[in-house]
Amino acid sequence: MKANEIATKTKWSIDQENSVISFNVRHLMISFVKGEFKTFDASISTSGKNFSTAQINFWVDTSSITTNHVKRDWHLKSEDFLDIKNHRYITFTSNKIGRSAVNCDHELCGELTMMGITRNVTLNVRAGGILNDHWGHERAAFTVSGKINRSDWGLTWNTANESGGFVVGDEVEILCEVELTNMNRAESGMQRETKKEYGAMG
Repeated sequence: MKANEIATKTKWSIDQENSVISFNVRHLMISFVKGEFKTFDASISTSGKNFSTAQINFWVDTSSITTNHVKRDWHLKSEDFLDIKNHRYITFTSNKIGRSAVNCDHELCGELTMMGITRNVTLNVRAGGILNDHWGHERAAFTVSGKINRSDWGLTWNTANESGGFVVGDEVEILCEVELTNMNRAESGMQRETKKEYGAMG
């Protein structure tokens, strides 16, 4: 491959105002509780704009968990669950992206580290598209979903209810709506604006 044919590495930043990192867990085995992590970020790069080449290092701050219930959130942050004093972050590092065998979506494979335990997981990724917004910034959007068993990461706290079931389900459904900004375009735009300002001052 010639040097000028090598795709430029593109850096992407998560637009946190337009992204949601959420999960669902069964409550009393008859309903679901939905939660979110409010503080998160990632280092993402692709070859050109080819997201099948994406290298992703993602993290969430466990202390930012919320289920809109103060007592439950306090319990989730305690040693019974996320133990935020000793395990402040959940991280995900990608190692492979491939085409799903059942549809046109992609499978995102990587290592999920939580509670000091690292396990391989496979998530489903659906692309929403790439476009330029009204500010001239290039955006890309994705829906990431999947299921994990919390007990695989040592999150085993539970208690029985009167019907003989358990208060908290083991399976956790992950659902993330992620919007990215092309930082190469954003940085080059800032450089052009800076040059204009200096030129005007000269």
